[in-house]
Amino acid sequence: MADLSGKVALVTGGTSGIGRAAVRRLSRDGAKVLFTGSKEAAAQALCEETGAAFIKARVQSEEDWARVEALVKADFGRLDIAFANAGTEQGDGSVESISLENWNAIVGVNQTGAMLTAKTAVKLMRGNPGGASGSIIINASMSAHKVMGNYMAYSVTKAAALALTKSIAIHCATEGTPIRCNAISPGVIETEMITAIIEKSGAPEAARAAYCSMSPMKRMGSVDEIAALVAFLASDEAGFINGAEYAIDGASTSGMTGV
Repeated sequence: MADLSGKVALVTGGTSGIGRAAVRRLSRDGAKVLFTGSKEAAAQALCEETGAAFIKARVQSEEDWARVEALVKADFGRLDIAFANAGTEQGDGSVESISLENWNAIVGVNQTGAMLTAKTAVKLMRGNPGGASGSIIINASMSAHKVMGNYMAYSVTKAAALALTKSIAIHCATEGTPIRCNAISPGVIETEMITAIIEKSGAPEAARAAYCSMSPMKRMGSVDEIAALVAFLASDEAGFINGAEYAIDGASTSGMTGV
């Protein structure tokens, strides 16, 4: 366990998948957690389970971020950790098939949403009692490196997330502000979405095998494994890790497996 006692954490997209696992892990490790999302029933259940707080908010909306900022100041008085996790691939396609509307929607959540998360986090972290400090973690993807022809917008926005991470890290460091920013790049993770796709495939065993074969380790990752990395990067033990990308993909992006 990471020691996050006394810290306040913000998680976007916290009602399912990796985000929900992060809310659970950060809470268990001692942090007070606020999370965003759109699924209010799921959020209520998670609040009851973990003691975390929830605010319904869209990461691509400046107006919603103003509400989040006000809530953090009023109810928590500080911010130490921000996990920019919210993402979407809904409506994605190839360069020929994707509509401009869907392109803009995916960029809005994955790229603009991550930027606004970090922008708000830096502002709040600068105002922490005792001086500026904090850790920002941005959820990228192995698709930033192994891009998909039929999920163009997702791949492009996740590659942009890595540049965003490094820019924030360099900015804060050169400003003399001890606010760190790092990225994680998960591989295929067994979320509810993946499980649903497998179950509806008509050939669940073959579908599961296909997903597992994407990693040389021949399995999918778990949301708890991702949350453990988030907790470490959020902790003071990771104090000299800044501007880094951590692949957590079972060696999927390491190279060719051979024949």
